[in-house]
Amino acid sequence: MRENKAVGIIGLGCYVPEKVLTNFDLEKMVDTSNDWIVERTGIKQRHIAGDDVATSDLAVKAAEQALADAGISADELDLIIVGTATPDMYFPSVACIIQNKLKATKAAAFDLSAGCSGFVYGLVTGSQFIISGLYKKVLVVGAETLSKILDWTDRNTCVLFGDGAGAAVLSVVDDGYGILGVELGAEGAGGHYLSLPAGGSRLPASELTVANRSHFVHMNGNEVFKFAIKVMGEAALKALENASLKPEDVDCFIPHQANIRIIQSAAKRLKMPMEKVMINVDKYGNTSSASIPIALKEAVMNGKVKKDDTIVLVGFGAGLTWASCVIKWCKEDNTIV
Repeated sequence: MRENKAVGIIGLGCYVPEKVLTNFDLEKMVDTSNDWIVERTGIKQRHIAGDDVATSDLAVKAAEQALADAGISADELDLIIVGTATPDMYFPSVACIIQNKLKATKAAAFDLSAGCSGFVYGLVTGSQFIISGLYKKVLVVGAETLSKILDWTDRNTCVLFGDGAGAAVLSVVDDGYGILGVELGAEGAGGHYLSLPAGGSRLPASELTVANRSHFVHMNGNEVFKFAIKVMGEAALKALENASLKPEDVDCFIPHQANIRIIQSAAKRLKMPMEKVMINVDKYGNTSSASIPIALKEAVMNGKVKKDDTIVLVGFGAGLTWASCVIKWCKEDNTIV
């Protein structure tokens, strides 16, 4: 994984919109019920961005917190990586938009697309730029406004997702800390199980694509569930193996917050007691690439993650993709502004 540079997270931030949409609100919109949603997913509410709010707006707020927590200014950043499935527009990238908003004029910037795995993909990618010696400070953001691409008449998808952003600043840290092992993977053959079919070069926007509601999330829930059950635990185990660690060495397990049953399945595969598992899917729903950094930030804030703890991040998402990362936590305190 690395030779002589330890790379870790030195600052965290997150942001969710103020508006809350509860399951009881959804009962008035589609044929569903609070009991059904909670039983199947564990979700009780989600946060929804306003009509005039874009993904970059959420990303900037999370990024500003992460920079403040790291104690650095935006002009110290060498690179900005944003994982998102809901960019403001096709181009420019969200990373370039927030580079301008942050006035991080020295930073290179690009987006990556790995679905809900995007934040961990970003961490791994950013860490390699630092290990190589090319850069010193990298901002990684996972940000989404999934509410903008949901069919609010489709009860199978609209109940699942929420909006939000999370951010982390990467830097060289003391030896023995930071990222210890990773596992990234993809199964492109299953990509059609979770997609947004129209608007790209394969199916450009037209009156027909709009009429067919092809600009919204399309998901085969059963197939995505089976995929998640298969890969979440295995990816975490592989990352631990790459770090020469075992599940019993883990102090906190932070999985992608998609569905409580998937989280429980992954924990079971690792033989991880649930008290070591970070869960906040009930409050935010599935925020895709923002899910893991939001959960990590909350875990640090509530003392579930402390200095010297070994933590495992793991996610799965559109692509289909999976990603896991083992980190030895290096921050001294739990105060995140």
